[in-house]
Amino acid sequence: MAREKIISSQSIGPEDEQFNIALRPQTLDQCIGVGDLLEKLRISITAARQRNEPMDHVLLHGPPGLGKTTLAYVIAHEMGSAIKVTSGPALTRPSDLIGILTNLELRDVLFIDEIHRLAAAVEEYIYPAMEDFKVDFVVDSGMHSRTINLPLKPFTLIGATTRAGLLSPPLRSRFGITHHLDFWSPDDLLKRCRMTVAMLKMEYDPPALATLAGRARGTPRIANRLLRRCRDYAQVKGDGRLTVEAVDAALKLEGINELGLDELDRRFLRMIIDVYRGGPVGIEAVAATLGEETDTLVDVVEPFLLQAGLLARTRRGRLATIKAYEHLKIAYIPPPEGTPLFDGEEPGPG
Repeated sequence: MAREKIISSQSIGPEDEQFNIALRPQTLDQCIGVGDLLEKLRISITAARQRNEPMDHVLLHGPPGLGKTTLAYVIAHEMGSAIKVTSGPALTRPSDLIGILTNLELRDVLFIDEIHRLAAAVEEYIYPAMEDFKVDFVVDSGMHSRTINLPLKPFTLIGATTRAGLLSPPLRSRFGITHHLDFWSPDDLLKRCRMTVAMLKMEYDPPALATLAGRARGTPRIANRLLRRCRDYAQVKGDGRLTVEAVDAALKLEGINELGLDELDRRFLRMIIDVYRGGPVGIEAVAATLGEETDTLVDVVEPFLLQAGLLARTRRGRLATIKAYEHLKIAYIPPPEGTPLFDGEEPGPG
């Protein structure tokens, strides 16, 4: 079994998921950190309810853990509708999708996570369902084949993806509302942490929450997970009150530093610096050297390192920045003129 990454906002256990669900906002007024999207959603939801129609289809994209699933539940709640939840990899055959679509009621919400991983054969059935609220499928074969037109009740499709670039243009163009979710500011994360401790009825020192929010990588799901670890530490090692000392000790125990980087993040940067002389280097070579999946590095590790200015993407590969050298306390030595750049798949000399 792969080891769990404490700051990963993708791989979460059942207890963590129940914890997140219990703390999930129910209304738009409770939502934090999504900027202009809230006003767009308020207008669309209000207009749709006044016309007794489903709202436009919505595409949410951005790094994991920023609230895409939460927003889908909030939209359904605000619309007074039921929500059906599935994911792209789970819809392997057209019949899987048709079964879900035919069971939707008027104005229901269908949420498809990882929508970029829909099979091409399944995606073909999404187009008429989104545009005309119908699906056409062929029964029998040969000279006995016939097409059945199946009408659907008008619904809202909400798609979520961490890889918007992998969506086909025809699918992307059918969404009326498209929004990129970015990392949260420390102030927004602090508000989220205050809401969480209020729900959990925890005693805390205000600077302790500020410390935790500053190390949550701009991701509310990670903030909740770290808060849970700190709560456990304060309960076992202290008097149950969340203090700066308890937060520092708990996060140090988890290997999370002052920027929110964990051991895998630091190994990622050190390997680029030590093995590939700072890069550029292809991501496949990085993954092979670290013994990690490429998707894990691209979806979980890289986004925050790029946001923090510790990593750069170039046409030739990944490049550790001067800020990364300074953060890791490694002296930057420019490569000699004429030194080859590692942009292939094989590790270079150390």
